[in-house]
Amino acid sequence: MNHVDLHMHSTYSSDGSYTPSELMLLCADAGLTTVSLTDHNSARGVKEAGIKAGELGIHFIPGIELDCICQGISVHLLGYGIQTENERLYQAEKEVLEKERNASAERMRLVRKTGIIFDDEFVLKAAWNGVVTGEMIGEAALKEKGNRQHPLMKELYPGGARSDNPFVNFYWDVCSPGKPAYVPVGYMSFEQAHRLIKELGGVSVIAHPGQNIGKNADLIRYMKEQGVWGLEVYSSYHTLDQVQYYSQLAAQFGLQKTAGSDFHGKTKPSVKLGIICGLE
Repeated sequence: MNHVDLHMHSTYSSDGSYTPSELMLLCADAGLTTVSLTDHNSARGVKEAGIKAGELGIHFIPGIELDCICQGISVHLLGYGIQTENERLYQAEKEVLEKERNASAERMRLVRKTGIIFDDEFVLKAAWNGVVTGEMIGEAALKEKGNRQHPLMKELYPGGARSDNPFVNFYWDVCSPGKPAYVPVGYMSFEQAHRLIKELGGVSVIAHPGQNIGKNADLIRYMKEQGVWGLEVYSSYHTLDQVQYYSQLAAQFGLQKTAGSDFHGKTKPSVKLGIICGLE
């Protein structure tokens, strides 16, 4: 059984379901012994999670997941071993939150432009700090019978090819880069994100490369040359073929291999703590 999970989200992420303490209790129940809390662009939950993990006898590594752009591609950069009480970090979190808020109304407008129906009130009630995510819109849209035959929606309903994680798959199919309801948020550059993690005393790891980088080995090589420490080879999103590919790439480039489920809770119901492809 795998006892390590270095990628998970609490309610300090706009799409997380559990408080940091609740999350650590779930980690204990799952038999995990080494974990890291890696909320989106925020480390505010790290202290609470670390205290609860200590009470439960779990080895805890302070972490974060920064949204950034590298050579025009959306990249998620994990930072481990960071100092969490830092003014530069607070400022970065504030800047991203403001940009996400500003993008929310446009995201809703573009989704509606595709002909997808959803209830504004449901979405706005679910909004976290004024941020409406693609996953929230997806949850609202899946409640509407009128969307069942929509070409962007029909595979998300039970029995469909994309029904395993319907909310997050809605994001990938409708709101992610290159899709009809994509709204550029203006995230920091990869270079800025990596520099921030270094300033916080941490190391950088490229998250779930199969999701957004694919087999762009040149991009991974570039990030390694800039000082990235590791590659999340083992991920809930990766197939065994992808695990093998990224494992070979990590060895070739001298990157450390890490493992993370990217657990969120209801947003990604098929993702379980500690259940990671290649480590079962």
